[in-house]
Amino acid sequence: MTARTTRHTTAARTRLAAVGSLAVAGALLLSACGDQTKDNGSGSTDTGAASSAPLADKLPQAIRDKGVIRVGSDIAYAPVEFKDSSGKVVGIDPDIAAAMGEQLGVKFEFQNATFDTLIGGLASKRYDVAMSAMTDTKDRQEGIDGDTGKKVGAGVDFVDYFTAGVSLYTNKGDTQGIETWDDLCGKTMAVQRNTFSHDLAKEQAEKCKKDGKPTLKIEDFATNPEAETRMRSKGADVVSADFPIAAYSVKNAGGGNYFEIVGDQVEAGPYGIAVAKDNTELRDALQAAVQAIIDNGEYKKIIEKWGVADGAITESKINGGS
Repeated sequence: MTARTTRHTTAARTRLAAVGSLAVAGALLLSACGDQTKDNGSGSTDTGAASSAPLADKLPQAIRDKGVIRVGSDIAYAPVEFKDSSGKVVGIDPDIAAAMGEQLGVKFEFQNATFDTLIGGLASKRYDVAMSAMTDTKDRQEGIDGDTGKKVGAGVDFVDYFTAGVSLYTNKGDTQGIETWDDLCGKTMAVQRNTFSHDLAKEQAEKCKKDGKPTLKIEDFATNPEAETRMRSKGADVVSADFPIAAYSVKNAGGGNYFEIVGDQVEAGPYGIAVAKDNTELRDALQAAVQAIIDNGEYKKIIEKWGVADGAITESKINGGS
């Protein structure tokens, strides 16, 4: 999960303008639910008989027989996936999954877990897929530990469905002069562990040290809301998360009075649905379903509903990350 070495800034200010159009109900969750919790109100749709679904015959027979695709997800990452005030799992990923289910003739059943256990859950066959704002990277594809460079697993394949960069945000009115990642030397960052933001933070800490500057101290947490709580209590100066998550928090936490984004996005890359390497039939069916909802317009409706149209893709790729 090593971060890409060249950072590419994107127009965060343009994307911030889209935040005002977020059609999101419920307040920001400050804690994740327990591992392996199933939720019948998962935002998934009962799609009826497979015979009414145009892509049903592309699925593995075992999944067609069950009528369910089990999804491992960290359901505390609004607006990508989270629980609304009624306890229903909602967000970008559940909506996209429900639309894919209509094409495939199955339900996508979201099961809660911490982010750092999702790929292991695929390997143990606890889930059929992982869908959780997971950045498609070469290290994840190849099963490489980004810290050691050693192979630690078989890796996964990704079906790409969205694009997002990484943002920094601070307590509102307390930016401490942070505008770029190089301004983080000597600061303390709270971050969700094993995410792409975590990788970038570790890379920046090494850069600070190499440049002879005070290092960036990193505190990692199981969920992003925990990282935000740490910053709110003044235990950290800054949080990093994917732009849609940062923007949602800035707009909604404390009625918009808790946080503010600083600087521009960096490292825009694809989100992918992770599938075990040996499950190519399911992988290819998922890609066909993503492409189908792009082509029929359902995908556009979903991402516009959540105010993240700037992250839209026009073609679903397999393993498009670098």
